[in-house]
Amino acid sequence: MRLFALVAVVFCAAPISAADLESHIAPLVKDHKGKVAVAVKHLKSGESYYLDADTVMPTASLIKLPIMVETYWQATDGKVKLDTTLTLKKDDKVPGSGILTSHFSDGATFPLKDAVRLMIVFSDNTATNMVLDQIAIPSTNKRMAELGLKNTKINAKVFKGSTTSIDPAATKKYGLGSTTAREMVQLLELIDAGKVASPEACKEMLSHLKACDDKEKMTRFLPAGTVVAHKTGSVNSSKTDAGIIYTKSGPVALCVMTDENEDKRWVTDNAAQVLIGKIAKEVFDHFAEKEKK
Repeated sequence: MRLFALVAVVFCAAPISAADLESHIAPLVKDHKGKVAVAVKHLKSGESYYLDADTVMPTASLIKLPIMVETYWQATDGKVKLDTTLTLKKDDKVPGSGILTSHFSDGATFPLKDAVRLMIVFSDNTATNMVLDQIAIPSTNKRMAELGLKNTKINAKVFKGSTTSIDPAATKKYGLGSTTAREMVQLLELIDAGKVASPEACKEMLSHLKACDDKEKMTRFLPAGTVVAHKTGSVNSSKTDAGIIYTKSGPVALCVMTDENEDKRWVTDNAAQVLIGKIAKEVFDHFAEKEKK
C-alpha cells in the first residue's frame, strides 16, 4: 500500500499549461520528419507540457534507466549486492555502445555497481546484459508496473532478442524496450524526490546519470556548465533522451522520444539528435526567463 500511495502523491497534481513552451516546441516537432513525443515538467513549480506524451514508442538504450532503478531497488531490498563481483566472459560480449567488449579482456572482474555505472555512463551493452543476469529480465517490468508505469518494459537482453526475449511480439515491434515520454518524466520525478528504493540510492543513480557521456542530444545546445542527469538511446530509426536539467529556478524533467525518423545517419548532426537538442534549449530558455521575472 505504501508504494501505491507514494505514486499517487507524486502524480496526482494536474498539469499546468505552458503555452509558451507549446509555441516554441510544437513547430520544431511539426517540421521534423518522423514521430516525436515530448514531456516536460518543472519539478518545483509543477509547470508542465506534453505532446503525444502517452504514445508508446521504442526506447533504444533509454530502457537502461529503468533497469538501473530496478537494480538499486533489489539492492535496497537485499536481493542483490552492489559489491558482488562480476566476471566478464567471452560469451558476454555483444556489439554496439560501450567499452567492455572492445577494451576489457576476458576474465576481467568488477562489482555490479560498476556494471551499472558503465550501463548508464557509456550505455555499455555488455554491462547491461551482465546486470540483467543478476536481476532477471522480467523484474524491471514488474517494478515499473507497480509504479504505475505500465508501458515501460524491457523485452530482452541487448543484441540477444532471438534467444532471450520474454515477449517476442514486443521485441519485433519495439526492439529492446518501450515506454512513453510521460512515464519517463514520472520516473525521473520519483528519483529526484528520493522516492525510488531509498534516498541514498537516488543520489547514486543521479550521479551516474550526470556522468552520461552522450553530448549529441539533450545537452548539445545548453550553456556550458549546465548540469544534466540523463540517459539517451539510439538505433537506426529511433533517438531518445530523458533527464533532469538543473536550472536556477529548479530541476526540470524532460523526455524527448523519436521514431520512424527519415534521417537514419549515424552522425553528430542527425536530425533527431539536433531536434532533441533544440527542444532541450527551448525548455532551458523558458525556465531561465521565468527566473528573471
